[in-house]
Amino acid sequence: MGLKRLQPENFDLECATVWSFPKRGNWATHRSDYRGNWSPQVVRNLILRYSDEGDTILDPMIGGGTTLIECKLTGRKGIGIDINPATIRITKERLNFDYLYAQPQHLCLGDARKLKTVKTDSIDFVLTHPPYADIINYSDGTIKADLSNIHSIDDFCDEIELVARECFRVLKPDKYCAILIGDTRRKKFYIPLAYKVMERFLKAGFVLKEDIIKVQHNCKATGFWVKKSKEYNFLLIMHEHIFVFYKP
Repeated sequence: MGLKRLQPENFDLECATVWSFPKRGNWATHRSDYRGNWSPQVVRNLILRYSDEGDTILDPMIGGGTTLIECKLTGRKGIGIDINPATIRITKERLNFDYLYAQPQHLCLGDARKLKTVKTDSIDFVLTHPPYADIINYSDGTIKADLSNIHSIDDFCDEIELVARECFRVLKPDKYCAILIGDTRRKKFYIPLAYKVMERFLKAGFVLKEDIIKVQHNCKATGFWVKKSKEYNFLLIMHEHIFVFYKP
């Protein structure tokens, strides 16, 4: 596949704990049509700051493929796993471009709670963007084990703890794990889902390195919810958390 632009223009590494990207990156094969997919600016910042060229990077919930595209463009070996065959197909398609300095990128159908194909202490950096409980259902209920089918916040966090333990197991000591996670509302009240998930990663043995606030832009449903927020007196949630964890 021939592409006009493989790398971002005027990219600067973020140096503070608030990240804001009003325009989503669209270099290489990055696209925004996979709902809930994280932006390539976030992934590139994390990869460049917490890994080196030639490192092996794991995303156990690969989604629309952003992580592996960036691994290919930054000289990292990538492993992408997902429970949904559709996301594996999407990622495979988006990796179909030529880049002279690319390292191998591997895709595998699997469950982030049971990383059977990944050896203990074998990964240099883990990063992923899990679902926010059932805010977006990625498999329309057809895959029972899909985390985005879980409505109960407590049940969701129990399952995320299994993901955290597997991330801890496969990560090499003295390395990092990063996740992007947001909050939600239930019956008009604020649910700090991100911090509940953070607690499960700490329980798994990680130490918190950074809590980065990512500003949300261009949400599809914003116009609808602006009207609702005035009618029912609540504030729109327009930020997410990027937690960076360290494995001692």
